[in-house]
Amino acid sequence: MYEFVRGKGIYLYDKNDKPYVDLISGIAVNNIGHNNKQVTKAIKKQVDKYSHQMVYGEYVIGPQVKLAKRLAKLLPDKLQSFYFLNSGSEAVEGAMKLAKKYTGRSKIVAMRNAYHGSTSGALSMMSDEYYSGPFKPLLPNIHFADFNQLDTLDVIDEQTAAVFIEPIQAEKGYVPASQEFLNGLRKKCNETGTLLVFDEIQTGVGRTGKLYAFEHYNVVPDILLSAKALGGGMPIGVFISSQAIMASLSDNPILGHITTFGGHPVSCAAGNAALKFLTKSNLMREVAEKEALFRELLVHPKINRISGKGLMLAVQLDSFEEVERTMKRCIERGVIIDWFLYNLECLRISPPLIMTEDQIKDVCGVLLEALD
Repeated sequence: MYEFVRGKGIYLYDKNDKPYVDLISGIAVNNIGHNNKQVTKAIKKQVDKYSHQMVYGEYVIGPQVKLAKRLAKLLPDKLQSFYFLNSGSEAVEGAMKLAKKYTGRSKIVAMRNAYHGSTSGALSMMSDEYYSGPFKPLLPNIHFADFNQLDTLDVIDEQTAAVFIEPIQAEKGYVPASQEFLNGLRKKCNETGTLLVFDEIQTGVGRTGKLYAFEHYNVVPDILLSAKALGGGMPIGVFISSQAIMASLSDNPILGHITTFGGHPVSCAAGNAALKFLTKSNLMREVAEKEALFRELLVHPKINRISGKGLMLAVQLDSFEEVERTMKRCIERGVIIDWFLYNLECLRISPPLIMTEDQIKDVCGVLLEALD
């Protein structure tokens, strides 16, 4: 068991001050690295003011407003209303309620091999019985389509409230949606009056080279989910929609969705600083070049292929045993790497976006050595 006592940049340090490259960014959280000065400064400044107020809407929470305004400038016109929460799972739960309330329908469609979280509603959209079975009964009226298979979209009909999809399936091993599939999905949702929900909890905040992955496809969802890296290392989540759709939560019943700590002032202050740092830097513009460098360097007889987009890559090996051995060898050499729930033969690579080309070369050398 390893214990890390501090972090800086792409590194975590143990009690002996040995550095470890965080090649998974705490699972796509620390996109701008650990202990970013601007984020730390914003956290301390907000803590000195106040750390909590009631967030049910009676009072203006300044850091929430600032983060919402910054995001609004970066998002399409139909994504301008924000409900801040504490985590990605909470964003999923809120979006499920919003879709049902707005449409008056109860049917939800998700993709097989998707991962949306571990709370009961999110778990209900997990097709793998190994993970969901022990917690039944879960939510009823959940149906599944096959990712990237247009002929399975007939499951979406006039009784469907929403379709949830990750534009890049994370736990299947970073599998991107095809343009054809997302175009067909958007068309089907339009025809049936179904809300399209993009879960960008892991793909968002610059990881693919765009602020959100839907920008690569020019397919805009009705509801966008964000979390993880949005908080700059602090816990946060948000579901985003139009004002017309979001207003459906305001009555019948009043306070249709509430949270004690959601949109916490300290987390929002951190998120605002992190987003400002990201968008004023060249980090997103550099993602494609860094992805190409990883793909160029990670050539080895044991590597069958590399899937993914941007700085979320899955390295396919022959077996989970080889994955386990490689992970063990990597951390012994100071590199933290991980695997996937639905693809046990892949290594997960999602480093901080601040990683330099020289650092990528060094870490790829460690990976190849571990494979040897």
